[in-house]
Amino acid sequence: MRWVALTAVAPAAWGTNYFVTHEYLPADRPLYGAALRALPAGLVLLALRRQRPRGAWWWRSAVLGLLNMSVFFVLVYVASQLLPTSIASTVMAASPLTMMLIAWPLVSERPRTAGLAAAAIGLGGVCLMLLTGVKGASVPGVLASAAAMLVSSFGHILTKRWSADTDVLASTAWQLTAGGLFLLPVAAAVEGPPPELSTPTLLAFGYVAVVATALAFAAWFTGLRHLPAGTVGLIGLLNPVTGVLLGTAVAGEVLTLQQLCGLVLVLAGVVLGQSKRTGRRDSSQAPPDPVSDVCPAQAPLPTRSP
Repeated sequence: MRWVALTAVAPAAWGTNYFVTHEYLPADRPLYGAALRALPAGLVLLALRRQRPRGAWWWRSAVLGLLNMSVFFVLVYVASQLLPTSIASTVMAASPLTMMLIAWPLVSERPRTAGLAAAAIGLGGVCLMLLTGVKGASVPGVLASAAAMLVSSFGHILTKRWSADTDVLASTAWQLTAGGLFLLPVAAAVEGPPPELSTPTLLAFGYVAVVATALAFAAWFTGLRHLPAGTVGLIGLLNPVTGVLLGTAVAGEVLTLQQLCGLVLVLAGVVLGQSKRTGRRDSSQAPPDPVSDVCPAQAPLPTRSP
């Protein structure tokens, strides 16, 4: 449960990101907005873990940075401008099902009936909670949100597959830094000079970079290291829940009975996804014995490379 609690930090932080981005960040600079979110977060984590990529992690960092940070951040920024937050969040709520299906061929985690049912319950709760007669959906916005969901789901599963023997903070820092470096020249070519940043905007970017990006992605990738991908995807449903509760607490929005029922369904889906995994984690996914793994009975001792 400690890994579940740690992973939940990510969707909670991402839920607050909607409000901060909408209220304080420039709406017409998606490329600079994504770059100023990714690069400072990567530099913060690099300062904490002063490690450089080695070997295959040079190109892996580039691929994951492009998927998880560059393309994803821009698509989310565009979708947030073309869609109401409720519709964008509902499209993203399909990520648990998508992650379960992608994890099957890539990391050999076969989706189980209980996990699929929990994801369906959670998705139904998100729809009930957010789709309350909201208008303003556009086809480009829906396509951008769906593309963001697919790109991030694929990138997160690749991160789970490649990062088993790598420090989580270091690999997250490499991805964020690579993603930010990809975005900066594109932003300069497309959007011109950087936007002028007032004090509230600068503080908002600081919050988005440090809390909603550096801390959130470190927690998320740590969860992917220790939990099944489908379980992590279900925890991600707490993202729209946080957005609704924040709107109620800060923006003075009224929590309707329909939204309350949807919130209960989302939480039920998340809890169901965790409870069905407990016994399996205790046995088939128990931490490996370091002695038997490193020195199997009928295998020669490995030699240490220089």
